[in-house]
Amino acid sequence: MHWKSLSNNFFYLFTLKYKVLFNPYKQVKFMETTIRKASKINQSITFKAMVIGVLTLILLIPGLMIQDLIRERQDRSIETIEKINAKWSNAQTFCGPVLSIPYTTTHVDSNNKTYFQEHVLTITPGNLTIDTRLFPEERYYGIYKTILYKSETDISGNFDKINFPKIENGTIHWDQAYMAVGVSDLRGITDNIDFKLENKQYTVETTGNLDTQIGKMLAIPLNDPEVLQSEQPLTFKCQLKLNGSSNINFIPIGKTTKVHVAGNWKSPGFIGNFTPDHTITENGFEANWSILSFNRSIPEMWTDGQTYSFEDSSFGVNLVDPVNHYQQNMRSAKYAIMFIALTFVVFFFVEILTGKRIHPIQYLLVGLALILFYSLLLSISEQINFGIAYLIASIATIGLITAYTHSIFRNRIQTGALTGMLCLLYIFLYVVLQLEDVALLIGSIGLFVILGTIMYFSRKINWYKPHTL
Repeated sequence: MHWKSLSNNFFYLFTLKYKVLFNPYKQVKFMETTIRKASKINQSITFKAMVIGVLTLILLIPGLMIQDLIRERQDRSIETIEKINAKWSNAQTFCGPVLSIPYTTTHVDSNNKTYFQEHVLTITPGNLTIDTRLFPEERYYGIYKTILYKSETDISGNFDKINFPKIENGTIHWDQAYMAVGVSDLRGITDNIDFKLENKQYTVETTGNLDTQIGKMLAIPLNDPEVLQSEQPLTFKCQLKLNGSSNINFIPIGKTTKVHVAGNWKSPGFIGNFTPDHTITENGFEANWSILSFNRSIPEMWTDGQTYSFEDSSFGVNLVDPVNHYQQNMRSAKYAIMFIALTFVVFFFVEILTGKRIHPIQYLLVGLALILFYSLLLSISEQINFGIAYLIASIATIGLITAYTHSIFRNRIQTGALTGMLCLLYIFLYVVLQLEDVALLIGSIGLFVILGTIMYFSRKINWYKPHTL
């Protein structure tokens, strides 16, 4: 019975298929029914919304490509700036002066052979005062800009009475003692250095040797044992003219270190682990640091073989470029998905409310125009001011989309509504880009208002009612 039922069903299905395939009238009816069902699906709101969602996701790909392009151009800018700085001088780090005294120890090995070891004792100053005046300037190489500076530094201070630690079988070479000043890039020295110890002039030698702690050294041979063995503190003065780029840093090598930096730059950044008392005006800035020995991990003296890292104690001034258009371009590109989604939402509502059909290709072309804005902004902002570049790129993009949508809508009110929405979006984005400290707050409030507006205008739409799109 079971096999008979299956054979009857199979025969019925085969007959039905035969009638459809070989009966022209039923074949046409079958195709019309299929096309009608497909047409209803294509015209449904849900299907169109899904298509728009897919297009939005697809347009994320060129959006990410734009971000990669911005990063690539920024990396090229950094490489070019480094080449410019290398020809002038890199960022400078200043350390010193310190007093270095060589000594020799005598040892006898197990074979009763005598051998000698050479050492250097390094002593930090008791008080160190640094007064630096910066003269920044902008230099261009093609479309790329870097910030260079000239500086004039007055250094003064003193060493406490030298209490050389007791050394067994040791000989101190007072006549070989020298002062050492560390400068990270000796190419920045532009004039002879005037160094005085106890009001006596000494010659400064540019050795270029790399010291583990203080960097590349300027050495000042003293050759005066009587001065070093004095019962009084040793006072010193030094004047240094130094070129550099981007920033200047100091190491608080003294037991008490006071640093004053002033310059005609409106946007200084204070870097390192110490915050200065500072004043910033339209004419420039002034900053003062006062650092004590227990504020940093630098010993008062050390011998060779003992290494310390001074990097954690450094501080200084960074000459910030207030117009970093690559950073602004990257921040603006991250809003691309919002622009595309909101523009597509407006198109979608026009379709629902007016019954005017908009093809997915037309959605895609408008989305590509929105993406092209960021490419225009990047290329123009490399040539001129970012604000003017933003205005030109936004006007060009809004004008292109307005002309194209007017040819679709054929309605001034609908076209004007879309144009107005785009203008508000681009104004909103520019405001967010300028407000660095409260950008997240303003952006969140703006997105909340936009969502509320969409919900308000869509509240009376019956989504279950059949719409012909």
